Amino acid sequence: MIVVGREKLASLPLLTLAAPAIRDAYIAVTDGRANLPPVGYLPLSGRNADCHIKYGYIEGDPIFVVKIASGFYDNPAKGLPSSNGMMVAVSSETGDVVAVLDDKGLLTDLRTGIGGAIATMALWRKNARSIGIVGTGTQARIQIRALAALSDRPLRFTVWGRSMERANAVLADLVELVPIAATTDLEMLCRQSDAIVTTTPSKEPLIRSDWIAPGTHITAMGADAPGKQELETALAARADRLFVDLAEQCLDHGELSAAARAGLISANRCVALGAVLSGAAEGRCSDRDITIADLTGIATQDIAIARTVLDELGLLGHPQGTTA
Repeated sequence: MIVVGREKLASLPLLTLAAPAIRDAYIAVTDGRANLPPVGYLPLSGRNADCHIKYGYIEGDPIFVVKIASGFYDNPAKGLPSSNGMMVAVSSETGDVVAVLDDKGLLTDLRTGIGGAIATMALWRKNARSIGIVGTGTQARIQIRALAALSDRPLRFTVWGRSMERANAVLADLVELVPIAATTDLEMLCRQSDAIVTTTPSKEPLIRSDWIAPGTHITAMGADAPGKQELETALAARADRLFVDLAEQCLDHGELSAAARAGLISANRCVALGAVLSGAAEGRCSDRDITIADLTGIATQDIAIARTVLDELGLLGHPQGTTA
């Protein structure tokens, strides 16, 4: 069995290399190619941690993928990354294990960043330039890197953190890559941003509805498990257009779930992002629309980035091997 380690995976230019496959991963959900069983979710509430198990298959692919991803949210205070995990790629022809991608959460972080950037770019106004990033962790940094790598326009970023120390740490990491500022004033960030990306594990709303001006787009990444919420429920109800990666997940445990439970939104308001990307559904209708994309993460993204890695390394169709 081939085991590919994190160091090898980190050497690949995946932010750009995997983007077409991640885009198609959204479309596969809406055109009937995806087989996505329900997500396994294991909360470790006493440790402020959780684990997701996602798995699935895209019709016609040479592999299917089983992914284990954990989040230990107290780790940064210990000097450790909050994400960890691995992906197992299995031949869809023989059932042989093609490779274990021992990424320690890297591929999940990257596919999430790429997916968020694709959603943001599909739904922001044509003149959007100012991007607000809510959060200071790994995903905040990757969202910035992905947007910088994939955008067709120059962007300015502002990062919000609960402390200036954390916000400035993001700035220090990325100031040579993009124009970026740091703040602890979340209301100001929201009022001044054309598009906002939220990346926190918050269990209570951070962003109020009256802070969001007409024309703003929000990509909500943080609420991927029961109990998490970053946006005030009234904001989801007020938005002109709501988009989801997978409606069943988003309405059950995503950013939109609180509004759905309160009876403020219904499933028929949720437009699949894949349908927008394929041209089967309309995205933003006007420059004054408030749009929200609720992204809970789907297994087709894991399949897409794993397939990209294996193809780049020449490993598709070669189930025998050693550690890479």
